[in-house]
Amino acid sequence: MKHRFVTLSNILSLAVACFFLTSFLQQSANEQPPSTLRFPYKEAGLTERQAAAHLLNRFSFGANPGQVDEVVRTGLEKWFMQQMNGGIADDSLQARLKEYDAVNLSNTEVNEIYPRPIQILKMAREEGIIPKDSAKDADRMQYKKEIAQYVKQKKFRRQSALFRQFISAKIERAAYSRNQMQEVLTDFWFNHFNVSLTKKDCALFIPAYERDAIRPNVTGRFEDLLLATAKSSAMLLYLDNFTSSATADDVPSTNIERMRRNIQQINPSINDSTSNEMLQKLKKRKNNQGLNENYAREVMELHTMGVDGGYTQTDVTQAARILTGWTLYPMDNSYGGGIAKMIAKIGEDKLSDHGFVREGDFLFAMNRHDNKEKVVMGKTFPANGGYQEGVLLLKMLAHLPSTATFICRKIAVHFVSDNPPQSLVDKMAKTFLNKGGDIKEVLITMATAPEFWKKEVMREKIKSPFELAISAVRALGADIEQPYQLFNWIDKMGQKIYYYQAPTGFPDKAQYWINTGALLNRMNFGLSIASQKMRGIKTDLLALNNYHEPESPADALLIYGKLLLPERDLDATIKRITALLTAPSLEKKLEAAADKTGTVKRMDDDKKEEEIVDEAMKANEENTKSLKVRKTSKDNEGMLAQVVGIIIGSPEFQRK
Repeated sequence: MKHRFVTLSNILSLAVACFFLTSFLQQSANEQPPSTLRFPYKEAGLTERQAAAHLLNRFSFGANPGQVDEVVRTGLEKWFMQQMNGGIADDSLQARLKEYDAVNLSNTEVNEIYPRPIQILKMAREEGIIPKDSAKDADRMQYKKEIAQYVKQKKFRRQSALFRQFISAKIERAAYSRNQMQEVLTDFWFNHFNVSLTKKDCALFIPAYERDAIRPNVTGRFEDLLLATAKSSAMLLYLDNFTSSATADDVPSTNIERMRRNIQQINPSINDSTSNEMLQKLKKRKNNQGLNENYAREVMELHTMGVDGGYTQTDVTQAARILTGWTLYPMDNSYGGGIAKMIAKIGEDKLSDHGFVREGDFLFAMNRHDNKEKVVMGKTFPANGGYQEGVLLLKMLAHLPSTATFICRKIAVHFVSDNPPQSLVDKMAKTFLNKGGDIKEVLITMATAPEFWKKEVMREKIKSPFELAISAVRALGADIEQPYQLFNWIDKMGQKIYYYQAPTGFPDKAQYWINTGALLNRMNFGLSIASQKMRGIKTDLLALNNYHEPESPADALLIYGKLLLPERDLDATIKRITALLTAPSLEKKLEAAADKTGTVKRMDDDKKEEEIVDEAMKANEENTKSLKVRKTSKDNEGMLAQVVGIIIGSPEFQRK
């Protein structure tokens, strides 16, 4: 698809990127929140409009045209709380989201409609559509035809279509939601509790994970968010806890006797010899599965305490034992086939009698659980704790002082600066502990602290590629007709959202995003979206200025600099960009690049004059006047697109 993207010549892009990279390298209270919310921006020397712009930079994906004025009219504190509560009616967004029906499906429905190829083959063989040895058949064409017919009959859909809807819906929400803080926080917490579409086992369940585990809890209690993610199908599969079970050596005699009773209850005719044989098979299976420590390790290192949280490898192992049996409820032709057979024999209505717990797609499988005593970080979990000991473990982790510090620092890094003041982190952590991990209270403490408003942290954060793309769409008032095209550009700039493989999530510091290559792509992105050469993204640059045309590049730079970078000191930025625009060789390079890529399509002067005369003979004076305006606009179109594109690619627009 690279031929569809508009880029500058390599020489120009490299020159601009190096120019701006130098700029990047050169820049690089009360203990409790007041009862009446008040932002101390005046004490920091900020005007109300500057403070409003700062709020929009940090708690939204960037200001829409005129939104700074809107926040000032609403009142900064009132706007903040409205955003925090997230209940603003949003009919226009809902209308946009209607076409993404798949993101509203349950995990069971997704599994039925978007099965993996291996599932389709399994079902086709079980239903006798293809023979079990079909892979060895000579008639491969007939084999493919039968599979295609089966897929059509069952109305299966490709998983890529589900992911495309999911990604497109995220882009639409980020760009157009009136509840911007909810979108910013959903993005933040998803990244904190990262799962990845690169892992095929969990990929199908990631849309429901964000919808049901992340989004409803972004301003709630941290323990609720932690529990919701721990029990989600996506996380159970991503970090492999769905297979974790007690080894045979860790199964206490009480569990063995319980399994023996279960076998005999299922079929009273089974004698002791047969039941012992079945128990030995169960034990062998448990040894083959065994304990999996992946989730236990990451829930401590990444989700709660942090790598320096004070836990040991022994604590990880003990926590993993507590979480044995946390798995998925079986789905047809997919996960948990063995458990499904057992449930069918016991009876779903009798599961709780045997210590099993089902909550939606989550299942606590008592037969897999290590029921012996455990000790984690000095706390003893007595034997026979069952499902509840896992809940108690996660709640304990959620409320530790080390967790409060780790989580609050991560929030401060995202919303304040790459190196937030320790005094601010301490205030936030104190609120976290005093308020039971209430995320909303932590955010209020942060936003009302003097440290949040200091000029040293203003525009200190660098936008990720996703944030850059969405902020450009919002600043330009662009209309997204094909969201996936924007996703392709975000990927090209270095952030393939939902595909980050490591459980850490994307890094949240400038050094990860900014280098010469990244700046080349960011500059090309700016020029592409401004010149309307990004397929499916429509912009109207003149509309931003009420259809008043700039008289020159310098005039355009000043006007659009203020529109796209509200309440900023633009002297240095204007000087930097002016030097580029007025360079003798730059205009020729821009024109050459434009002619080569079709950025500016010019008609020769004779043809223009003929068209104007022809239209003038057909229309009245007012129409002729309108055409003359359009002629001038056409002449300036390329210049204006270049100015706006370079502003978007400039260091100042990269900051938030």
